[in-house]
Formats: sequence, structure tokens, C-alpha cells
Amino acid sequence: MRSLARKILSPVGRTAYAFGIRPLQMCAAILAVPRFFRDIFAYSRKHVSGQPFPLRLAQLHPCLTDYHGNSGVTRGHYFYQDLHVARLIYAKNPHRHVDIGSRVDGFITHLLCFRNLEYVDIRPLRDELPGLKFTCSDATCLAEFDTDSVESISSLHAAEHFGLGRYGDPIDPSACFKFMRSLARVLAPGGRLYFSVPVGRQRLEFNGHRIFSTLTIMNTFNDLHLVSFCAVLDDGKLYMNASLDEASSAYHACGIFEFTKSAWTF
Repeated sequence: MRSLARKILSPVGRTAYAFGIRPLQMCAAILAVPRFFRDIFAYSRKHVSGQPFPLRLAQLHPCLTDYHGNSGVTRGHYFYQDLHVARLIYAKNPHRHVDIGSRVDGFITHLLCFRNLEYVDIRPLRDELPGLKFTCSDATCLAEFDTDSVESISSLHAAEHFGLGRYGDPIDPSACFKFMRSLARVLAPGGRLYFSVPVGRQRLEFNGHRIFSTLTIMNTFNDLHLVSFCAVLDDGKLYMNASLDEASSAYHACGIFEFTKSAWTF
């Protein structure tokens, strides 16, 4: 029953979100209005004339959805993948690290706390950040990088968007696979690729993203070796020992893959 409700309601919620409507937040805000006015009256009664910070109606700034919130978000795809992969890179401490399309105000800032890095994205980055070398480019083919040249590379929650036009890129149904093969090409022998995408029952949710079967990912990176795999499953929690099959049976999980390429042998 829950699965059926999700299939019915998810498209409605996503469509509303696309137009800037947040149905759950809107309902929470409406329910919080009476408490907000009670707080206004309570503050007015307790504030002593002449004290700093008098309440003025013209300067109200209603925040109506925080009454029952947590102190912070400690679950979900981005929280766990950013923290987990940043820790892996910190432990490896590569001489050079390149990231493709990961979230700047999350994973990239995690890395900038302890290292310099190169970053590639099709969207412009208008502000310069110390320690970040930015290249604005369509990374589908990674033409800027030679084969076997990058010892450490990451791409978190980016490949699922390639070729869907969402970020101004050309429509190309196979762009995600071209990109994954490009990642494998530029990875240096003995290096590390840190890669995450939505995983679960494989489908396209145009133009938002793709959700991949873990088998699709493993087949696309068949010339690399899997070092580790963990997943943020449908409950929003990180499972370090999740199996590939378990993640593929999820509705919308996040698979976090660590790959390496065989070192040269002579």
C-alpha cells in the first residue's frame, strides 16, 4: 500500500516542487501560524520598554517550519556520501585529486578543509575559492585529461544527470555511459575513483535524473575493480555492508562505489 501511495504521490510532489511549491512545508507553515502569533504576543508582553530589540511589525521575519525540527540533518544521500568519501580521500591523501560535478556547498567544501583540488562542472562557478582550480566544461568525454593520468577522482550524484538537459547540457540518452567510461579511461593505474549515483529499480525520471541498477554500474565499469561499496538505503541511513543486490531492490537509494584500476605490469 505504501509503495502504491508513493508511486501516485511522488509525481505530484515533484511537479509541485518544480514550480517552487513545497506541499509538506506549506502545510507545516499553515499549522504553525497560531503559535507564531502567540509568540508575538508573549514577546510583546515580556519586553520592557527601553530594552534593545523591540518587536516591530514592519520587521517581522516569520520562520514557521522550525518549531519541531532537529538540530541538523544527519541522514540522507548527500550527508553520508559527502562525509564518507571525504574521509576516504583524507586517509589516502593523494598528490592530486579531481572532482567532476559534485556539490560545491557540501562535498567540495569538505575537501577544501584539508586539501587543494581541481573541479570540473558544466555550470559556471562565479566565486573563486582558495585551493580550488575550476574548469567550466562539459565533462562527458573529459577531454582535458589524458588517459591513465588522474590518481584520485570523484563524482558524487552527478552522472545521473548527464544528457538530460537539466543543467543546459545537450540531450544525449547515452551521455551517462560515455561519462562513466571517460572516468575509467582517465583513472591512473593503482588510483581511486569515488563514484555515487541513485540506485534501485532502474528507471528514468525525466528530466530530474536516472536511477541505476547496481548491475548497470558494475557492467559499465567492468574494466575496474570494486574496492568498497556502501549505500544509503530508502530509510536514509548509511549501510557500510549493504550488498549490491540489496541496493538494487531499493526504490531510491544512493550507491557509493570505490573503484581502482589494475597497476601496470611488465
